[in-house]
Amino acid sequence: MSAELHVVTGAFGYSGKYIARRLLDAGCALRTLTNSPERAHPFGDAIEARPLCFDRPEALAESLRGARALYNTYWVRFDHGDFRHSLAVENSLVLFEAARRAGVERVVHVSITNPSLGSPLPYFSGKAVLEKALVESGLSYAILRPTVLFGREDILINNIAWLLRRFPVFGVFGDGQYRLQPIHVDDLARLAVEAGAERENRVIDAIGPETFTFRELVRTLGDALGKRRPIVPIPAVLGWAVGAVLGRLKGDVLITRDEIRGLTSGLLCTDSPPAGSTRFSEWAAQHADELGRRYTSELARRHDRRSAYA
Repeated sequence: MSAELHVVTGAFGYSGKYIARRLLDAGCALRTLTNSPERAHPFGDAIEARPLCFDRPEALAESLRGARALYNTYWVRFDHGDFRHSLAVENSLVLFEAARRAGVERVVHVSITNPSLGSPLPYFSGKAVLEKALVESGLSYAILRPTVLFGREDILINNIAWLLRRFPVFGVFGDGQYRLQPIHVDDLARLAVEAGAERENRVIDAIGPETFTFRELVRTLGDALGKRRPIVPIPAVLGWAVGAVLGRLKGDVLITRDEIRGLTSGLLCTDSPPAGSTRFSEWAAQHADELGRRYTSELARRHDRRSAYA
C-alpha cells in the first residue's frame, strides 16, 4: 500500500521545513511546491519538488492531484520590489482554486492572529481575504493563526538579540506594554499536521504558553543573553527611522511602519488558550549562545535561492 501523499508549500524554508519533517516522520509521501527548488535542505531525496507556478494554474493543480492535504505557508512579510501583499493574495487564491480542482481533501492554511477585512494593514486584511475565500471554497480546511514564531531559523527574535548584543540601550515603540504570545515553529508544525489529519473545519489561534509585553520579551531575551540593557521608550516614528537606517546599512528591511502599527495595536495577542507548549523563556536560555551572533536578512533569503536558512 503506497504512502498517503501530502503537499507542503515551501518545505525547504522555515515553517514549511518543520511541517515537512513531521509528515516524513509520520510515514507520509511528501511533495513541496517551491520557488527555491535548489535551496539546500536536510531531506535528501525524500521530498519531490515542483514549482510554485501561479502563472500556470493547470500545472499547479496537477502537482496537487492525489494529495490528502495541502499545507500552505506561502506569504510575504512586506511589500518590496517584485513581491507584494496584493500579489501574495492573488497567488494564494490561485493555489486554493488549484487545490479544489485537484480534489485535495484538506487544506491547512497558515494565517495570522486577528485578521480583519477592514484592517488598514495589508498583512492582516490580506490574510482575512484568504480566510474568507478558503471558508467559501467548499474545501475542508483548518486555519492556523500564529502570532510571532520563534525557532533557530527565525528573523525577528534573532535580530532583537543581535541589537541587544551590539547596542548599549534598546528602544521600544511607545510604552512597550502591548502584548504578544510567541509560539515555537515546531509547535506550529505539530498543530498543522494534527489539523491535516482531521476533517472538521477549524480555526485555531496558534499561540504559545507565555504572554509577554514587548518590554518583557526584550528583557527576557536580554537576560538569557547576559545583555540586560536599559529599555528606553521612543516614539514609533523615531523607532522606524532608526530601523530604516540599520536596515539600509544591512541591505535589508529591519522593520516596517505597518509592522510597528500591528505590534503596538495589540494584534499579536488573543484571549484564546495556549496551543503550543514550548516556553519562549526556556528556549531563549537554551539557545542563548547562538542567538543574535549574526544579523539575519529577509531580503538576502529572498535573493539567495540556494543556501539553507541559517
